[in-house]
Amino acid sequence: MIAVRAGEIDKLGELFERHHGPLYGFFVRHTGDRTTSEDLVQLVFYRILKYRHTYRDEGRFSAWIYHLARKVTADHFRRNSIAPIAADPDDFHAVPDQAPHADEHAVAADDTARLHAALAALDPAQRELLVLARFQRLKYEEIARLFDISIGAVKVRVHRALKDLRDIYFKLSREPAA
Repeated sequence: MIAVRAGEIDKLGELFERHHGPLYGFFVRHTGDRTTSEDLVQLVFYRILKYRHTYRDEGRFSAWIYHLARKVTADHFRRNSIAPIAADPDDFHAVPDQAPHADEHAVAADDTARLHAALAALDPAQRELLVLARFQRLKYEEIARLFDISIGAVKVRVHRALKDLRDIYFKLSREPAA
């Protein structure tokens, strides 16, 4: 990113290759729409180029890119006057299971689908925290800077979000299959 900031625009392609997948996953989990998520990823990289002069090498680049992603998400929902929607678990990319037995695969697939449904049912703010902390693997310090809250507050919110996710997951586990 330092090279891009210095004017080596061709280095943006390397950043795109490294970060577009995780960003896409971040947006899919928020919007529930693959096409919109692709557009939002492109918008983040446009903003990286446009605001490259504001990048400060004071932390991890991923924290800065997720700061831009959060702003793009907020702008998207504000512009479209819609709230984040619960995503259909079937829309998430299925990760191939290496388990040799079909019954193990079915159980794992059911658990994964249930987890995605529980994540989609969470409050959007809680879902955003969990996505940043667990899926995107940002450090609590970085999340605290993004949200302008203390590290302790991040830990408490993530803990509560995990508890709520667990409660929703187990509630979904007890419901009869449709």
